[in-house]
Amino acid sequence: MAVAEAFVPTVPRRGTARLGGASRALGRTTVADKVGLGLLAVLVLAGIFAPLIAPYNPIVPSGIPFTPPLTGGHLMGTDEIGFDIFSRVLYGLRTSLVGAVVVVTSGVVIGGTVGLVAGVVGGWVDTVLMRITDLFLALPGPVLAIAFVAALGPSEFHTLLAVAIVWWPFYARIMRGEIRALAARPHLEAARLAGAGPYRRAFRHLLPGAVPAIVVTASLDVGNLVLTLAGLSFLGLGAPAPAPELGAMAARGLQFLLQEWWVPVMPALVVFLLTMASNLSGDGLNNAMSDK
Repeated sequence: MAVAEAFVPTVPRRGTARLGGASRALGRTTVADKVGLGLLAVLVLAGIFAPLIAPYNPIVPSGIPFTPPLTGGHLMGTDEIGFDIFSRVLYGLRTSLVGAVVVVTSGVVIGGTVGLVAGVVGGWVDTVLMRITDLFLALPGPVLAIAFVAALGPSEFHTLLAVAIVWWPFYARIMRGEIRALAARPHLEAARLAGAGPYRRAFRHLLPGAVPAIVVTASLDVGNLVLTLAGLSFLGLGAPAPAPELGAMAARGLQFLLQEWWVPVMPALVVFLLTMASNLSGDGLNNAMSDK
């Protein structure tokens, strides 16, 4: 009896299995991925708690113009009007993160739906939806976004709307490709023979298999969106002054680069850090979700 019990396999508990899977996924990431994830977490928390962290009102002058960094209680100095740059950077960071998340979410929802319908239904529906997608992809996205904002008028809402309009085709193409690849696998044919309808096959078998690719793409896209939104803001197509936007702050301070360097450099440095952290975190997520 004792010998028989010794050969009974031990079934790991569900929590232990999940913990082991998370440990293996974390082990597939590099040091750079972990650094990027940590930096992104710090920047996200700084943006979320900007009202609590910011020492001054971002749209009210709080010091002498052109106060250097680490002087007079201003960590990053002040600009030409006397605004505290650190406070404005925190609120600008918040605006960039919210804008990136909104555009990515809209792209995943709209593009994912278009790609799912095209991949599942096929036929003329697939042809029509993909030709519309190709039409948007053929046009230069940033130029099209600039045209939309110029037509609607500069504002934060119009900027996000314009970028969202040109951003969804990437996700439609990726979703459609993943769905078509999954539909050719044997388990989908087995599900069809077992009597699973098209809706059950789409949402039970196809969509879950395509989600990892969409999640990785979205995580890598955050950095691109931060740069795109900052670029539009740099061109004056964001919220009007004195709204704290990183791109607009760098643009207005560019004329002081040789004398009061911190005015344009500080917001530009935050854009660089946010973009780098987003890209490294996206690479880390890709490595963690890889089967290799």
